[in-house]
Amino acid sequence: MWEGLGLQVFLMCLGAVLCSAVAASRTGKEGQVLHRSKRGWVWNQFFVIEEYTGPDPVLVGRLHSDVDAGDGNCKYILSGEGAGTIFVIDDKTGNIHATKTLDREEQAQYTLTAQAVDRATNKPLEPPSEFIVKVQDINDNPPEFLHGPYYARVPEMSNVGTSVMQVTATDADDPTYGNSARLVYSILQGQPYFSVEPQTGIIRTALPNMDREARQEYDVVIQAKDMGGHMGGLSGTTEVKITLTDVNDNPPKFPQSVYSMSVSEDKVSGEEVGRLKAKDPDLGENGLVSYRFIEGDGMTVFEITTDTDTREGVIKLRKPVDFETKRAYTLRVEASNTHVDPRFIAWGPYKDTATVKVMVEDADEPPAFLATSYSFEVEENAHDGTVVGRVHAKDTDVANNPVRYMIPRYTDVEQFFSVGPEDGIIKTTRPLDRETLPWHNISVSATEIGGHHQDTKVRVNIKVKDMNDNAPEFATQNEILVCENASPGKLIETVSAVDKDEMAHRQYFHFSIAPEAVNNHNFSLKDNRDSTASIYVTRRGFSRMTQDVYFLPIEINDNGIPPMSSTNTLTIRVCSCDSKDTILSCNVEPYILPAGLSTGALIAILACIVILLAIVVLFVALRRQKKEPLIVFEEEDIRENIITYDDEGGGEEDTEAFDIATLQNPDGANGFLPRKDIKPELQYPMRPGGHPVANTVDVDDFIKTRINDADSDPTAPPYDSIQIYGYEGRGSIAGSLSSLESVTTDSDLDYDYLQSWGPRFKKLADLYGTKDSKER
Repeated sequence: MWEGLGLQVFLMCLGAVLCSAVAASRTGKEGQVLHRSKRGWVWNQFFVIEEYTGPDPVLVGRLHSDVDAGDGNCKYILSGEGAGTIFVIDDKTGNIHATKTLDREEQAQYTLTAQAVDRATNKPLEPPSEFIVKVQDINDNPPEFLHGPYYARVPEMSNVGTSVMQVTATDADDPTYGNSARLVYSILQGQPYFSVEPQTGIIRTALPNMDREARQEYDVVIQAKDMGGHMGGLSGTTEVKITLTDVNDNPPKFPQSVYSMSVSEDKVSGEEVGRLKAKDPDLGENGLVSYRFIEGDGMTVFEITTDTDTREGVIKLRKPVDFETKRAYTLRVEASNTHVDPRFIAWGPYKDTATVKVMVEDADEPPAFLATSYSFEVEENAHDGTVVGRVHAKDTDVANNPVRYMIPRYTDVEQFFSVGPEDGIIKTTRPLDRETLPWHNISVSATEIGGHHQDTKVRVNIKVKDMNDNAPEFATQNEILVCENASPGKLIETVSAVDKDEMAHRQYFHFSIAPEAVNNHNFSLKDNRDSTASIYVTRRGFSRMTQDVYFLPIEINDNGIPPMSSTNTLTIRVCSCDSKDTILSCNVEPYILPAGLSTGALIAILACIVILLAIVVLFVALRRQKKEPLIVFEEEDIRENIITYDDEGGGEEDTEAFDIATLQNPDGANGFLPRKDIKPELQYPMRPGGHPVANTVDVDDFIKTRINDADSDPTAPPYDSIQIYGYEGRGSIAGSLSSLESVTTDSDLDYDYLQSWGPRFKKLADLYGTKDSKER
């Protein structure tokens, strides 16, 4: 069967080639006869059906050349796309077979080249010829929606036939051959709400007045079928999710016609009374609702606003309510859409109304003053107990409890005022001084007696009225300078005054020279009648040497009621000036010195005084250096304080062997022993009683006296001092403690270490160390 089909195709192609050759051989434009060379074979293309699944290879066609005599010397060769793999040729017969299943969707045609050659020599018998093998399509691919699933939106309440969206399917089969790729669309799910155009795939609405509030989403299934939708065609489906978008097609609606609310009378302006809400099922701006009062007796007392988050109408107090005045209010509230769609305006009206009844609740309120604040005046220096004014408050509740008044101490710390607890009369507690505090700002509280003891406060401003109780005085206390060469009639200063009291209209200060200075011949005063006065010089010839400062008493009167005056002293200093009245100096110290002494003389006197002071200091310093120090320095000879005698004496009982007076301090003969280690701050008087004469004193008495002097001396140790006791006592067991004998005493001690003790021990080192060195 396949072989016969291939042969038919081949013969049809061959016939077409022959016809074209005959037409080409006809006469041309100028009557010439055209001739073509004859070829052994000619063909255009072969066809093979795709997806062949038979057991044998498919015969595509047969090649045959006129030079083939059938003796087997002609050999057919095939080359090109798929030659040898997909397409094979019988080199003897020229039959071409397809060895594999072909898919047109993978490759629609193959280009091959055929040639006939001599089998023995392999030389071409015919020139090579190219031909095409086309894969003939069959309906083996179903339609596909490449972009599914789809999502679409369409406004609710759209008219029938409103386009929603277009879906498109593709078919891989050949659209030019048969109906394999001819698609038809249909809707499998979504009726009766939507429809689809069969040829274009456009989805449209099929029902009017689809309401989003009733149903918002629809799942639609669209099918695409090839073969023009006929039986046997392949099909594919896709899902389309269609959402209805919102439009303002619903008016707001109150769920109830009457709302009841209550508010306490103690609430302040701005506080919330209640809420109400009109429901609108639309979304977004289509569901926005605004509220307003359209009528009622509380339109000036209440206000309504919209809560944008909850879409509620919030009723608030515009001003406080009073239970005793009005106990109930009725309001009419309207709720309307902010945005209205003109397409649905005929469905209106897009608003609704409701009635709101507000009940006022009684509350225990504090007393209320008749005025929000009070202002009073009181005379300055008024005696204590003077009435300033009265405040009045009352209980606004039904009970009308009595009220008690008081002044909070923090508003009147110094307690200038008092208030009657029952009548509210404010009085002074002491005289007030306007110059100290012209205004007093206090508060008075009224407390309800009974109930919850609530209180309220009111501001009371008290002005202290001025009295003329302060005398005027100079505005400044500066000195006035006048030149020595000032001429009579010269204005030297204009003085002014100040007064702590308030100045009345057209009131001014009056100046005059005090009576005790009226007859002065130095200065005069002129009242300018504008609260100032001018001071003039009345003579010439001022001199600092004669008098450098003048005091002019001036009396100032304020012309008040009662009039107050004071005497102020004006200080006028005489100064040295040049010819242009420029002040050079006002210093008067050089004129205090005696006359006749020049600057050189003053310098000489000061130099002599300095020299005398230097001599005194030098003398004191030399005296201090001559005092004997208590510590022996290295340059002194220690033997200066050693008494040497050669006679042995009569022992300890012998008191006549030497003069005991040598052991006494000559300064102690008068009863006072001066300290040499410190400078005494006080001089002590001589002690009463005299000491025995040195030649007749007993040694025991002498030592006891010295010990007593040391013990009773207030300048004695703890300061460093040296006490010398020459007497060792009777019957001493220890023997002599004197180190003077140690020089002649044989000792095996080594005193060389004294050399390293420094210059203060140099003498000892020489005494002991030298001896040891000589012995060595």
